[in-house]
Amino acid sequence: MSIAAMVGAPVKRREDPRLITGQATYVDDIKLAGMLHMAFLRSPYGHARINSINTEAARNHPGVVAVYTAGDLKGAVGTVPVAVPLGKLTEGMGVRGPLAEGKVRFYGEAVAVVIADDPYTARDATDLIEVDYEPLPAAIDVEKAMQPDAPLLYEEFGTNVVFGIHPPTDEIDKAFAETQANGGIVSKFRLENQRLAPVSMETRGVVAEYRKADKTLTVWCSSQNPHLLRNNLCVQVGLPQHQVRVIVPEVGGGFGAKINIYPEEAVAAFAAMRIGRAVKWIEDRSENLAVTTHGRDQVDYVEVAATKEGKVTGLKVYGISDLGAYSHLFTNVVMIAFGFPVSCGAYDIPVVHLSADTVFTNKTPTDAYRGAGRPEATYIIERSMDVLARELGMDPAEIRRRNFVQPDQFPYKSAAGAVYDTGNYEPALDKALAIADYKALRAEQAQKRAEGKLMGIGIASYIEICGFGPKGSAPMGLYESARVRVEEAGTVMVYSGSSPHGQGEETSFAQIVADEFTIPIDNVLIMHGDTDSTPEGRGTYGSRTIALGGSAIFNAVQKLKEKMKQIAAHMLEASPSDVTLEDGKFSVAGSPQKAVSFAEVAQAANHSNTLAPGVEPGLESTVFFEPEACLFPFGTHICVVDVDKDTGEAKLRRFIAVDDCGRQINPLLVQGQVHGGIAQGVGQAMFEGVEYGEDGQLLTATLMDYAMPIAPELPSYELDHTVTLTTVNPLGVKGVGEAGTIGSTPAVANAIADALGVAHVDMPFKAEKLWKIIHQG
Repeated sequence: MSIAAMVGAPVKRREDPRLITGQATYVDDIKLAGMLHMAFLRSPYGHARINSINTEAARNHPGVVAVYTAGDLKGAVGTVPVAVPLGKLTEGMGVRGPLAEGKVRFYGEAVAVVIADDPYTARDATDLIEVDYEPLPAAIDVEKAMQPDAPLLYEEFGTNVVFGIHPPTDEIDKAFAETQANGGIVSKFRLENQRLAPVSMETRGVVAEYRKADKTLTVWCSSQNPHLLRNNLCVQVGLPQHQVRVIVPEVGGGFGAKINIYPEEAVAAFAAMRIGRAVKWIEDRSENLAVTTHGRDQVDYVEVAATKEGKVTGLKVYGISDLGAYSHLFTNVVMIAFGFPVSCGAYDIPVVHLSADTVFTNKTPTDAYRGAGRPEATYIIERSMDVLARELGMDPAEIRRRNFVQPDQFPYKSAAGAVYDTGNYEPALDKALAIADYKALRAEQAQKRAEGKLMGIGIASYIEICGFGPKGSAPMGLYESARVRVEEAGTVMVYSGSSPHGQGEETSFAQIVADEFTIPIDNVLIMHGDTDSTPEGRGTYGSRTIALGGSAIFNAVQKLKEKMKQIAAHMLEASPSDVTLEDGKFSVAGSPQKAVSFAEVAQAANHSNTLAPGVEPGLESTVFFEPEACLFPFGTHICVVDVDKDTGEAKLRRFIAVDDCGRQINPLLVQGQVHGGIAQGVGQAMFEGVEYGEDGQLLTATLMDYAMPIAPELPSYELDHTVTLTTVNPLGVKGVGEAGTIGSTPAVANAIADALGVAHVDMPFKAEKLWKIIHQG
């Protein structure tokens, strides 16, 4: 393989050897001298008043160093940050302190913390804390929580509704009336996008160490954004940025849940500062299921209109977002900021009406979970297309084809407000149909139906918005950064503000650098996850890292290439405009024999006496990349399912995915991301769901109760792609980390409805539910 052809090459992940041989370092591997351990007493109630807390027995327990309640932290530890407060959040509703004070509002909320010599003593001592709870009625069902007589989480506000968006309906009413007057239809239905738990392999964890000599706090944490965590810890514990360092070692998955800033991190920092010894906390799995932010949990009332020829004329959505008990970083904007802009999907829909309410309930706070708003929006529009196709007697593939935004319409401004820069949706649909042999599948389905068997075919043509970072889209700015330095011997050091956690950017970032410098990939080292050595970045989430972080690296490399050409030109006694770089050598155009190596130029750059006048020594460039717009990957997924009439069990027989994420830096990494995304999307459709009792008790507190897919329950995926370059960044890349999750869930849902011959079934599609539909109607 030519060293100049790294971008687009299926390079194996360079980070894998240390991971699969057990040589990686995770937070729980951090062991410091004199380190203490932390455990939390958590509420057994979903909603209760705290009348009193007695910690005396726990404080006197052997091995216990300290016990803290909310009163001990008051004024010393700040509240959990909210990125974009809206509605009553601006008035103080839903503000979360480090420990519950006066009231607990969800099962598992931390009431007290014990710091002890070892984790077992800390946990035992939490059992000695006496709390006088006064149980209160709980608001669990989000629609009931909106009613005037619902139990209130925050009595002083007189409601559980945080904010609402209710624009006038004149335009959509007119579109519906005209459609019906001309012989078209308006379909109405209700959807539930159930609550999910992210369940990364590694739970959350934190180690905090405070050095009194230099007044520095170092925090090791399993996080998706080290700089954001550092910045917020500074505010929460009252230290300037130069005194706080956050180190993110290996992260065993995050899926959005580790974007957040949690109370445990600030409490660990406080305890380390107060006691003067390092403090560690590692979340156990039951805590993970109970208190790490959940995802989805949205109810939608949908109305969609179409002509009798299948052209969609209007879409009306009223969404209700269940926020849980508090607002975290993005809790209150997941639906309206991430989902609503792509409500039209890949379709040219002239009129759209979007309204919403966000509501507090006595459940764990929700926030971003892989896809964050986009899976919910895609589920709505893709279910809508199938409902329309069913009522009009059209093929689901054909109704999509008739409504796609056409290539000559780009850049295209959707009626939902988003501006799609590029797209070409029909080739992705056609390729997926060809791989599936769609006509043969429909023929097989007809034969099976004649035999009384249930087989379903589901199609979902999705679009997502990602690569978040347009200027002005967030108060803090959503740029990404890179510092690239060429060492004297020719090794390239890259310090990225992004913080990968399983996506493979240590490999793909190195491919970008190696490709541009035309050097071996082994000569490129990627550093990330340490706020003391990396430039300020905004983290890894929202399918943004290769598009923003990769573009920052690319631009930094361009600056260094130009400087190296200047230096090489001086060495070759040529004009910089005549110097080219190929296969690791700078040469004069037309005279390839007159050349100097990449390493020779790097050495010259670090020896100022060999440089031309006016050229500074050294080869280092720091770049911040903030795009002008978001990105819009797309694709088509097809699912084939068989349902057993006798048991109700559904089995996925085939799954085809054709995705378009622009230029692929590394096809192997793209496939890996799609594989994982599909598995999680299928998990939501078929198995997963966080459930609470009416009193707020968590009913899915272990992995025995919270069902997740395992390998035998998933088919072998049939993957392909199309390539439509974006104009938003210099690499032409889009995101792919969430694509599999966004496209797969509605494909499965459409297949199940198709198999049963019904308009709609709410997820998850467990055997008992499907059996009842088959046998009881």
